[in-house]
Amino acid sequence: MSGDPFDEGGGSILRQPKAVWATAGASVVAFMGIGLVDPTLPSIAKGLRATPSQVSLLFTSYFLITAVAMLVTGFVSSRIGGRKTLLAGLALVVVFAALSGSSDSVGQLVGFRAGWGLGNALFVSTALAVIVGAAAGGSAAAILLYESALGLGMACGPLLGALLGDASWRFPFFGTAALMAIGFLAITAFLKEQPKPARKTSLLDPVRALGHGGLASAAVSAFFYNYAFFTVLAFTPFVLNMSPYRSGAVFFAWGVLLAVFSVLIAPRLQERFGSLRVLGGSLVLMAADLLVLGYGNHTTAVVCTVLSGAFIGLNNTVYTELALGVSDAPRPVASAGYNFVRWFAAAAAPFLAPKIEEWTDIHIPFVVAACAALAGAAVVAARRKSLVMEAEELREERAEPAPAGSATA
Repeated sequence: MSGDPFDEGGGSILRQPKAVWATAGASVVAFMGIGLVDPTLPSIAKGLRATPSQVSLLFTSYFLITAVAMLVTGFVSSRIGGRKTLLAGLALVVVFAALSGSSDSVGQLVGFRAGWGLGNALFVSTALAVIVGAAAGGSAAAILLYESALGLGMACGPLLGALLGDASWRFPFFGTAALMAIGFLAITAFLKEQPKPARKTSLLDPVRALGHGGLASAAVSAFFYNYAFFTVLAFTPFVLNMSPYRSGAVFFAWGVLLAVFSVLIAPRLQERFGSLRVLGGSLVLMAADLLVLGYGNHTTAVVCTVLSGAFIGLNNTVYTELALGVSDAPRPVASAGYNFVRWFAAAAAPFLAPKIEEWTDIHIPFVVAACAALAGAAVVAARRKSLVMEAEELREERAEPAPAGSATA
C-alpha cells in the first residue's frame, strides 16, 4: 500500500460501493455513541445526583456487555447473515439510546447503556467484516475506511454531546437514537445480504482463536492500551471540569487528531518505520503524555488531552491491522477474540480511575494509565519477532500484499 491512503493506485478508500458507504456512515454514528456522553458527564452527575464513580459506570456497563457480546456476534452473524446482524444491532441501539434519554436514575441509565452496548457490539464487529468483504481496494483500504469512520465518530460524538447537552443531558441520547434510525434505513436500502460463512461460528471459536500466539499477544497488548485510552476518555472530563461546550471542543479537537493520525499519518509512518516500531513508539509517547497530563496545570491537561488523540489514532490503526493480519482464524472470528479481550479494559478503566482517585489522589489514575501503556509496549517488544514472522507466514498463505510497513517492523 502506498503512503497515501487516498491514492487510487494503492487501493483508494474513496471509490466504494454504496453499501460500504452506508455501513461506514452508520459506523460513524455508532462510534459517536462512545464519546457522546463525555462533555455531559458532570451534567449527568448533577442531574441524577450521582458521584463521578457512579456516572463512570455508564462506560463500564457499556463496554462490559460489549466485551462479552463479542463471543456472540460471530455466532449470530454466521447464522442470520451480516446484514440482519447489522440491522439487529442498530435496532437495539435505537431503542436503548432512546430509553437512556428517558432515565430517571443513574441505575436506569447504566442498565440502558448495557443494552446499548449489546447493540453496538453486534453492529461494530459485523460492520468491520462487512466493510472488509465489500470494499474495493483490498483489506488495507477497508481498514482505513473503518478507522476513518471511527475517527470521525470519535470527533463528532463529543461535539454533538456538547451542542445537544447544553440544553439537557438527555438530548444527546435522543439525538443518537434518531441518527441510528437513519443508519438503519440506509443499510436497509443499500446493503444486500452478505454470503454466509461456509462454516457456522460457535460461541467458543473466538476464545479458541486466542490460542494463536500472535493474536493473543496483540489482544493482551491492546488490553493494556485500552486501559490508558479509556482513562483519557472517561476520567479526564471530571479532571478538566469544564462546561459542556468547552469540554466538547476539547474532545472534538482530540477526535480530529485521532482521525488525522489514524487515516493519514499512520500509513506513512508504517511505510517508513514499520508497524511494530510505530506502535511501540506511540505507546511510549502516550505514556509520557499521560504523566504530563496528570501532573500539569489545567492548560497543560487540556493540551495533553488533545495531543493524546494523535497517539490513540496511530495505535487504533496498527492494532486493527495486527489483529486481522496475524491470525490464521477467519477475520470475523479473530476480530471477535481480539475485541473480547481488549474491551474488558475499556470496562475497567472508567470504573477504576475514579476509585483510584478516591483511594489516593487525582494524579495516580494517570500514573496507572501510563504504566498500562508501557505494559502494552513491552508486550509488543517481547513478541516482536514472533509477530512479524507469523504475519509474514499468514500473508504467504493468503497470497495477499503486506499492510504498510508490517514486514519491516
